[in-house]
Amino acid sequence: MDWIMDNRVELINIAYLIAAVCFIVGLKLLSSPATARRGNQIAALGMAIAVVATLFMPGMQNIWLILVGLVIGAVLATFPARSVKMTAMPQMVAIFNGMGGATAALVSLVEFQHRANVGRGEIVSIVLGLIIGSISFAGSMIAFGKLQELISGRAISYPNQRQVNAIIGVAVVALGILLVVLGQAGVSYLLIVVLFLTALVLGAAVVLPIGGADMPVVIAVLNSMTGVAAALTGFVLNNQALIIAGILVGASGAFLTLLMARAMNRSVSNVLFGAWGAAAVGAGSAAAGAAPELPMREATPEDAAVPLAYAEKVIIVPGYGLAVAQAQHAVRELAETLQDRGVNVRYAIHPVAGRMPGHMNVLLAEANVPYDELFEMEQINEDFANTDVAIVVGANDVTNPAARDDPGSPIYGMPILNVDQAKQVYVLKRGRGAGFAGIENMLFHDAKTAMLFGDAKESLSKLNSAVRDA
Repeated sequence: MDWIMDNRVELINIAYLIAAVCFIVGLKLLSSPATARRGNQIAALGMAIAVVATLFMPGMQNIWLILVGLVIGAVLATFPARSVKMTAMPQMVAIFNGMGGATAALVSLVEFQHRANVGRGEIVSIVLGLIIGSISFAGSMIAFGKLQELISGRAISYPNQRQVNAIIGVAVVALGILLVVLGQAGVSYLLIVVLFLTALVLGAAVVLPIGGADMPVVIAVLNSMTGVAAALTGFVLNNQALIIAGILVGASGAFLTLLMARAMNRSVSNVLFGAWGAAAVGAGSAAAGAAPELPMREATPEDAAVPLAYAEKVIIVPGYGLAVAQAQHAVRELAETLQDRGVNVRYAIHPVAGRMPGHMNVLLAEANVPYDELFEMEQINEDFANTDVAIVVGANDVTNPAARDDPGSPIYGMPILNVDQAKQVYVLKRGRGAGFAGIENMLFHDAKTAMLFGDAKESLSKLNSAVRDA
């Protein structure tokens, strides 16, 4: 025991190294649906090791208070994590991400106030951690509100909005520079509180004018910011595990942001500051008003059953409507029925389908859909032209041919799944409304497209029964 106490700093560093390896291995395994669950477990093990090791750091005080906090947090997190529906998973991610940003900001506030002789470099880390963490927290809460439909998912704008945001941004930068220049002894605690509140306003103001269709990119950006804030907090606390974990989250979130933006054929700056959502709302309103005048061919499950039963190739395109209806098990059952009849069934996954990166992969994995039946857009897009039937379940914007054919469309240039090139298309949709981008999908008015209106889960069950009887 004496040897352990004499060498506990070295043992803690070794534990941090093991935790870092677990984080890296876990992150690597998350890149594939087949290994994602194991990767999550390994990363969780690494975090447990890091937390336990931190409790044994020299000078650690209030251990029992920390343990009580850990128990309370674990209890409060376990219930929603186990009970949350897959439809609400993006909202859960937004909340968790926001909590990480809030933690980094609050730690920065406390460390600035209570630490003596804070150096210039530490002040820079504190100020940056405070600003980035606050923006991430406020932005994540707005994203949560949009995803949960507590506030409008459309872009929320007002006159001179960009100018107001720019003024708030300049104020945040000016306050941050002032804190760094004057140092801990030269400013009152009130100034850093003002910076904290101003950064919160900036985070909310930046996300409000972003349309709901851009939420996958926004979530990735905020995730990266939380990671950076955590790493900066690690520098302040001199905690290697926190630095490594924050850097990994920040880097992976930044990479994911670039992938999401590329999938939409837009720059990150355009997503965050282009107010594309606002333009989409205007165009969508006009399109929505004209939609009833455009023809939509409706079909019954019995109508669709025969073409499906005797098809050679079928591609299923899942979207957010699949999640809303919790129809992932029903779509897998339909696919299995078709496969029993010798039909080649595959799933086409668009990178930004749903409300967060990987949303469709998670849904289908939860329903035990084989991983080798899931194909990314680049892998399967050319095959639509040779496909007998395409089934679109709740997807809208990611199948809209206007993105490819209409230069006047707000989503023009965004890569889409070429569903309209299939020989026959069946769309399962709750109603005639536009998608999250707020614009009409001309695929629904194509002569070879038939609409099955209603709850996707019920429609798929009826379609499955009809295929069995065909």
